[in-house]
Amino acid sequence: MSATPGQNYLRNRWYIVLSSDELRNGQLLKVKRLGMDLVFWRDSGGEIHAIDARCPHRGADLGLGKVVDDCVQCPYHGFLFDGGGRAVLIPSMGRSARINPNYRVRVHRVREFMNFIFMWYGEGEPSEKITWLEGLDGSFSFSTMKATWKVNYTRAIENQLDVSHLPFVHRTTIGRGNRTLVNGPIAELRGDELNVWVCNEVDVGQRPKRAEEMDRNNCRGRLQLIFPNYWQNVISDRLRVAAAFVPEDERTTVIYVRLYQKLARAPVIAQLFNWFMMYFNRVVLNQDRNVVESQVPMFSDVRNRELLVPADSPIMLFRKYMHENLGQKGA
Repeated sequence: MSATPGQNYLRNRWYIVLSSDELRNGQLLKVKRLGMDLVFWRDSGGEIHAIDARCPHRGADLGLGKVVDDCVQCPYHGFLFDGGGRAVLIPSMGRSARINPNYRVRVHRVREFMNFIFMWYGEGEPSEKITWLEGLDGSFSFSTMKATWKVNYTRAIENQLDVSHLPFVHRTTIGRGNRTLVNGPIAELRGDELNVWVCNEVDVGQRPKRAEEMDRNNCRGRLQLIFPNYWQNVISDRLRVAAAFVPEDERTTVIYVRLYQKLARAPVIAQLFNWFMMYFNRVVLNQDRNVVESQVPMFSDVRNRELLVPADSPIMLFRKYMHENLGQKGA
């Protein structure tokens, strides 16, 4: 059994929904996020706004409109909606008209942080704090790529927590070396954060170590997931790969992959290094795509009838967190 469609988004959370460079001053951007058609724009002061993309007057698509005087202009009858979702001008009534406050569009709270745009999904006042990925700050150079997969975002996240698929799906890239035997892994769920320490080896007949037998300092790397939808691979103190798994709807996920590095400092060298690494990351991501899109059921849940193995302990914890938090009132 899988979750009911429309009920697998964690509520009252900050979701990454866009990369900052997608939103230019004075331009309207329409996207689908968490099953909702939305329009985003920056006003003349650089502040970001987001509202529903459907005009309450006659149902026209506001995404076909434009930004006028820091407001969204409906393409059909010229209504202007400000960043608070209020209609501030109805042309047919004249500029001096007093507008009924019922002429409004639902507003979505957004914040810009670390060159991503976060949106609050839920009720009430949003949390002031955005929990960020450990160790990532403005000292890193970064570059971003974007891909769209026909898959539920829970499956896309699970793929990045899966420590046993690398020698098979990525045998020509990050899975080279035939390290098919999985020790542990060490997987810890604390609050809204899931950490995984990876230590895979070539199988020469030895017994895999249990998590409690392992020393995390001897592991090859660490994966960190911050719920609801962003993740990093801590390759070293100076090199990270991060990703945001953004649900368009139940069946489509936009994935933003970002390389963070401070190995190459000179601007030209850094640009070349980033280009090469992002080309490599695109190859790796494409190796995953067909396999992940083939999985059924599309939504990941503890009730799925899948025969998991010890190497799947991070996925078990992910499903446990999702199941428990989706079941909470208001979650």
